[in-house]
Amino acid sequence: MQAKGSDWYKHGWTLDIKNQSWVEDTENQVDFIIKTLELTGKERILDLACGYGRHSLSFAQRGFSVVGVDITKDYIDDAIKNAKNNSLPAQFIQADIRDVNFVNEFDVVLNLADGAIGYLETDEENLKIFDVISRALKKGGKHFMDVCNAEHAEHYFPRTNWEICEKALALAQFDWDEKTRRMMFAGYDIPYGVPAEKPQIPGGDPTRLYSIDELCSIFEQRRMKIVHTFSDYYGSVASYKKLQLLVYSMKV
Repeated sequence: MQAKGSDWYKHGWTLDIKNQSWVEDTENQVDFIIKTLELTGKERILDLACGYGRHSLSFAQRGFSVVGVDITKDYIDDAIKNAKNNSLPAQFIQADIRDVNFVNEFDVVLNLADGAIGYLETDEENLKIFDVISRALKKGGKHFMDVCNAEHAEHYFPRTNWEICEKALALAQFDWDEKTRRMMFAGYDIPYGVPAEKPQIPGGDPTRLYSIDELCSIFEQRRMKIVHTFSDYYGSVASYKKLQLLVYSMKV
């Protein structure tokens, strides 16, 4: 699969994403995070690469004070409108997450649905996201990330995948560049109830993936430690056999 350009993460995001199959599990994901991190509702949360705010707004509906950051104007405009219309304690900022400079301000930082981790042009640029995370957290603050597992990619890519969702059949294609440790991903949804069309698979999104050992080292260098790892939002133990990797860490 041909990879998209290195600045792919800046383009192509639209509110059509609300119809994607993987947004259906949002409330379960928020429930799991609250339970796993033992949150009380009083914590201040920073949601990095928040998209149109689906997690941020759900946390805000439960009484949390939330700040969401995303590079896409349409997403932030929509999130601000929804927060205002529902009188929710959520603030949204349009920015490249590398450019935010919060210092010891948040009890929790989130990077969900990748949270832009691994999206940037080089390894050095990608590590800046981890600097933002550590800097923004208070001492004892908690971080939760939902990414793809490099060890799974090493064992199982290239491959294709399909998933039966509530509104559509989701098709996905995955390739792996061992040298750069980047996954190329392209997806296509076939909605139910309308005539199917032949999928047009675009170029792949090149995303730098990390193993648990790599993440341990990255966090240790930033005064953080991993507390737990999972392979899904039901608490299954992390495994190279699973693509999804959830990591709960703390600032020490």
